[in-house]
Amino acid sequence: MSALQFPILIVEDRDSLRTMLRRTLESRGHSVIEARDQPEAEQQLRQSTPALVLSDLRLPAGDGLGVLRAAKESDPELPVVVMTAYGGIQDAVAAMKQGALDFLAKPVDPDHLLLLVDRALAQRRLVTEYLLLREEFASRRGMPEIVGEAPAFRQATLALQRAASSDATVLLLGESGTGKELFARALHALGGRRDAPFVAINCAAIPEHLLETELFGHEKGAFTGALARKPGKFELAHRGTVFLDEIGDLPPALQAKILRAVEDRSFDRVGGTATIHVDVRVVAATNRDLRAAVAARRFREDLFFRLSVFPITVPALRERREDVPLLAMHFLRRFCGEMGREPMALSAEASEALSGYAWPGNVRELQNAIERGVILADGPVIQPHHLSLGKAGLEPPPAAAADPWDAIDLSGSLHEVSTRVLAEAERRAIARALREAGGDAGKASDLLGIPCRVLAARLKGRDPVQPA
Repeated sequence: MSALQFPILIVEDRDSLRTMLRRTLESRGHSVIEARDQPEAEQQLRQSTPALVLSDLRLPAGDGLGVLRAAKESDPELPVVVMTAYGGIQDAVAAMKQGALDFLAKPVDPDHLLLLVDRALAQRRLVTEYLLLREEFASRRGMPEIVGEAPAFRQATLALQRAASSDATVLLLGESGTGKELFARALHALGGRRDAPFVAINCAAIPEHLLETELFGHEKGAFTGALARKPGKFELAHRGTVFLDEIGDLPPALQAKILRAVEDRSFDRVGGTATIHVDVRVVAATNRDLRAAVAARRFREDLFFRLSVFPITVPALRERREDVPLLAMHFLRRFCGEMGREPMALSAEASEALSGYAWPGNVRELQNAIERGVILADGPVIQPHHLSLGKAGLEPPPAAAADPWDAIDLSGSLHEVSTRVLAEAERRAIARALREAGGDAGKASDLLGIPCRVLAARLKGRDPVQPA
């Protein structure tokens, strides 16, 4: 097992027994951390993320029930197994009533110990999977298959297959609605982490003040309402894949923390002091031009390069128009099955309307149009008016606005560039002030906040744009 596996915390004051327990667990590949009493156990709970606590009930400082309470306060789902001598079975039963998973009688039988540990860790995995499935069910109704035969799309799927065979960080590029999350899920399903969690988070859909806790989790008491420790997405994705959707919308304050998580697979919980290490594959996606964002200093250059180890561009639907009929029939079969409708067909006019549409919303818009058609059609044939295609898609989408910095000469040394840009800005400011002042230099100097003689000197030294 990997050294990044979350450890088992042993709380036992007898050195000989603690050593035997540690060696037994390590023989099965488990990593172990140790404590002699309740205060040391509480310190370990603050500094690390154990997958299981194995604690004696009798301790020189504090007791096993105190360790149990501390464990449940840090993480209500953390399994705790208590150890007790034969005469303390009643105490063990009391501990189980307070939330302990099971108890282990002394003298400890190694085989029984390993059986209990396997059972406890299996329950821990089930709880984690349940939390993930609950989020998945709440956020998604289902995942469509990857459908498409266009050359541009085949090229993207070929790159997807190559990336899946490695553990490299992948950056998925493409317009909104092209299927970037579908590609991320396919990457996970085709790779070596397929049996571990796939955890997705939309960086643009969560308020900035909540995003850090969603990504990295928080400690109990980190802020008002933090009643218990909560694991973040990176922790839940341990050994699996974390998908950072809309990474281009990541707030600047969080970019440095994401960089650390991507580079070192480590982070700190909000309100925590201990560094958490995880084993995850990172897949990110964006519909923004990250290179332009880097040039405009809205996105960290080092983070961009760390994310784009293996970039894949998912083409827009208008760039793979030959796939529109395939996708339309795929969605038609799917929604007829989901709604219990008899098999339906597209009229020739509806098929023509689909093929002639520009699809500014890409595959997502096509999926919505077909679902709407299945709902609205009274008979077995979908007509154009059932699709309710928007006027925005009847014309090609407008070209992206040009970046004004592209028109500025940035060649030469930094001093030369600064001098050139400053001179141009000054020239334009003077010209604007003169236009607003109707050519009156006195009024223009007042608008610019400089003495009239300084403006006169500027006008003599350059050829400003003449006022209109």
